[in-house]
This record gives sequence, C-alpha cells and structure tokens, in this order.
Amino acid sequence: MPSLLGRRRAEPDRTQDSASLRTRRRFARRQWRRRWLAWKPLLALLVVLTLLAGGAWVVFFSRYLAVQGVMVSGTGLLSADDVRMAARVPDAQPLARVDLVGIERRVEALAPVADATVARQWPDQISIVVEERAAVAVVDIGGRIRGMDDGGVIFRDYPRAPRNLPLVKTTGRTGGEALSEAALVVSSLPGALARRVEYLAVVTVDQITLVLRDGRQVLWGSAEESDAKARVLAALLDEPAKVYDVSVPAQPTTSQLDPSAPLS
Repeated sequence: MPSLLGRRRAEPDRTQDSASLRTRRRFARRQWRRRWLAWKPLLALLVVLTLLAGGAWVVFFSRYLAVQGVMVSGTGLLSADDVRMAARVPDAQPLARVDLVGIERRVEALAPVADATVARQWPDQISIVVEERAAVAVVDIGGRIRGMDDGGVIFRDYPRAPRNLPLVKTTGRTGGEALSEAALVVSSLPGALARRVEYLAVVTVDQITLVLRDGRQVLWGSAEESDAKARVLAALLDEPAKVYDVSVPAQPTTSQLDPSAPLS
C-alpha cells in the first residue's frame, strides 16, 4: 500500500500534467486561430472568384440568359417582321454577347428608318425602337412619286402625290445634293407660303424655283438665307409680277417677263 508521502508526491504530478495539457491546448487554439486568420482572406477571395467565374459563365456562355425573342416598336411604314429580318439577331446567343451596334447599323440601313435604338431586355429579349422618316415633300422621279424627308433622303413610294406635301420636280441634272438642298428649302418655308406652292423645280443646288399655285414663279436659288428669302418674298407678293427673284435676298427683283420654263 503506497505511503502517504508517495500519494502527496503523485498529486502535484497530476496537477502539473493537467496544467501542461491546458497550456498545450491553449497554444494549439492560438496557433489554429493564427492560421485561420492567415488563410481566411485567401479563402474568401477564392469563394468570390468562384462566384464571379460561375456568374460570368452563366451570363456570357450558358443558354440560361440567351436570346429568346426580339421586341420591335415605333414602326408604321415597316412591319415588325421587316425590322426583325433586317436586324438578324442571332437566336439563342447569350444576351450579353449580342452585338447591339451591328443590329442598329443593319436596321438603320432600311430606307424608312431615320434612327434605331437597340437594347438588352433581361433576361432573354432584345428591344428595337425604330424612328421612321417623315416626308416633308414628294419627288416626281420619272413619273414615280416618292417621299423625301428633311435630309433629302428618298425613302418611300406614293400611289399619288399627297395634297398636303409640296411636290419636287427634277431633271436629269438633279443629283442627291440638290435634293438635300430642296429638302432644306421645303423645311424652311413658312406655312402660309408653303400652302401657296404648287411645286419646286430643282435643277442643281443653286437652281431651285418655287412655282406658285397661281402660276407665278420664285427664283429661290439655294437653301442659304431661306428665312430671309421668305420674309422678302412675303413683302414682294403684293406687287404684280410674274417672276420674283429672291436668290439674293438683299437685292430682290421682280419681272413681268415669262422666264424659260423651269420644268413642265
């Protein structure tokens, strides 16, 4: 049977072992915390990169966010199908990778389209908003009546000339630049004067003549100073004459002589 002294010696040893164990455990916990604090930012970065990579794959490469349809608005002369055919939006391509600029360019190549706005409509649609051209005059080209916008662009056909639009008559010498100039003249005419115009005879850029409904003619010249020309003409029309020359608005003239027929 162990002596009392032996038991007393054994008890401090067990106490020392227990204290040593607690110390080692505390040290291990501190070491684990230090290692965790060191690895924690790296693990967080890895999680973020994984999420970003997964998100990028879903957005740019998967079929979950791919094109399923094309919404078209703003059409009148054109149909929505006309616009879709011109747009050539790739079906089932990831929406994020669709070339919006290319679609806009193809839609705006349609003659009646003045402007097109293309946007992504998440999760799976392309939106195309069309602004069509508005006719400011009609042009008689070899007996074919066509609509012209304020930029001189010919973009549509008419079965007959609308009564509310000025008529532009051309010759074989009339080019696209002259038509653009005529469109500027038409756009600048005050409403009261525009209603008195039967047609515009356009030969070249600076040979534009207004033929009024009563047969009188106005030598307009180019579109430069059109506002001043309109004001001068308004004052001159009360004077009896057959021809009014406002091509130089600071020096207008009138004549009773018939000029050479501008166009028939």
